[in-house]
Amino acid sequence: MSDTADDTVRVWLVERTYSDDEQNLIILTYATPDGERYFRKERALTSFTDQRETTAAVDVGVENLGSVDEPELRSQYRSEAERMAEKHDPDDPI
Repeated sequence: MSDTADDTVRVWLVERTYSDDEQNLIILTYATPDGERYFRKERALTSFTDQRETTAAVDVGVENLGSVDEPELRSQYRSEAERMAEKHDPDDPI
C-alpha cells in the first residue's frame, strides 16, 4: 500500500452488496491492493433514475480505512483488488 503526500490511499472496488435491512441501500467495499485495509461506502438510491457512477477505485484518507482481520477475507479482497486494477482505470465506471 502506498500513501500519497496528502495521506490518501487508492482502494479498489472488491464487493457490492445490497442491504437486507433497508430498501435501496447499496454497500460498496473498496480494498487496498494487499487486501489488508478496506473502505466501506453506503449509497442510498433515491430513485429508479439515480445515475451516480460507481468507479473502479477511489482515493480515501488513511484515517478512513479499516483493517481486514480475517485471512480468508483478506485474500479475497487482495485477489479482487488486483483483478480490478489490472482490468480497469481508477475512474472507469463499474
